[in-house]
Amino acid sequence: MAPVAYFALATALLTLIPHVTAQGCNATSPCPSTAPCCSEYGFCGSGTYCLGGCEPLYSYKPTSCRPDPICVSGETSFTDLSRVQQNATAYNGNATAYDWVVNTGTVVVDPNGQGTRLTLTQNNGGTKLSSTRYMHYGSIDFVLETSKWAGVVTAAITMSDVKDEIDWEWPGATTDAVQTNHWFMGIANYSATEGASVPVSSDTSSNFHTYSFDWHEEYLNWMIDGNVVRTLFKQDTLSAGGSRYQYPSTPSRIQISIWPAGISSSAQGTIDWAGGLIDWSDPDYVSNGYFWNTFQSVKMSCATDEGNQTIGVGTTGWTYGGNDSTGVPIVTTTNASILLSGSERSIVPVGSSWRSAGALTLLGSLALAGGVALM
Repeated sequence: MAPVAYFALATALLTLIPHVTAQGCNATSPCPSTAPCCSEYGFCGSGTYCLGGCEPLYSYKPTSCRPDPICVSGETSFTDLSRVQQNATAYNGNATAYDWVVNTGTVVVDPNGQGTRLTLTQNNGGTKLSSTRYMHYGSIDFVLETSKWAGVVTAAITMSDVKDEIDWEWPGATTDAVQTNHWFMGIANYSATEGASVPVSSDTSSNFHTYSFDWHEEYLNWMIDGNVVRTLFKQDTLSAGGSRYQYPSTPSRIQISIWPAGISSSAQGTIDWAGGLIDWSDPDYVSNGYFWNTFQSVKMSCATDEGNQTIGVGTTGWTYGGNDSTGVPIVTTTNASILLSGSERSIVPVGSSWRSAGALTLLGSLALAGGVALM
């Protein structure tokens, strides 16, 4: 199975949206100064394109993107949504006011009072939340119940602006195991991740479990209910040519989602991986109006914390300075503003006429898959 970058899917999707044109951005075609920021979906623009997920290496210059707000250790209980910005277009980069942003989709309070449901309908393309702050090593504890329907995927991941990624994923109706993966700048080594599915002690859709990343500069642990189920050592990720370590090493947002893998527009490998096509006539969907997972809490313990004395006075976030000689991104700290001004908050793709926010929502749903489709 081969990876396909999701910005390629976004390009295909644009053909389905009338009145929309946008310049794509990639390693050989960076954004122009008139629309300097390469969004996480691979298109040039300004305003909110310059916030979380802005791809610095494909933007007009790395500093076109707003700095990545530095992690603050703490725990979010999803029984309280007061620090979740549910209108992504209203978010101006103020990570002090909000801990999470709903990038696309809809959240609803769990009727049993145990957290928040992320919903999937035929029309919303799934739901994704991203943390407003970035972790550069540390530990993350996700407490959740998964989805349980063929074609529906639950995910809890880290994602950096240059597509370093660490994954937990629960595909389809499999509720007795979970899959683990890692990516380096959007590249997965399937020979290294093959067979990385691990068992879970009880049904993942009807029991809350704690799934953790323990992420260090030299190694990474995946843990379930406090027990290590997989370890990756940086020294084992040396590239075939021996020039660099292909290990997740850049500041990353935390993302939680539910997304539709089992739909006709997905690659057949993706559909098979997710257990088949989604049955929209399923009684659970008909009675509730959506499929769902339930997140109870997310706890972050940051190796580099905004309150640490090692962070200089006035430091606002991380920024990128291009790549080193091996092609690994260079990350530094900065005191530049993380905020958009009022006039900057509208999204302006270059050469575009965006007729509705629905187009952005549809594009946003592409990122729920964590970066690739499977052929």
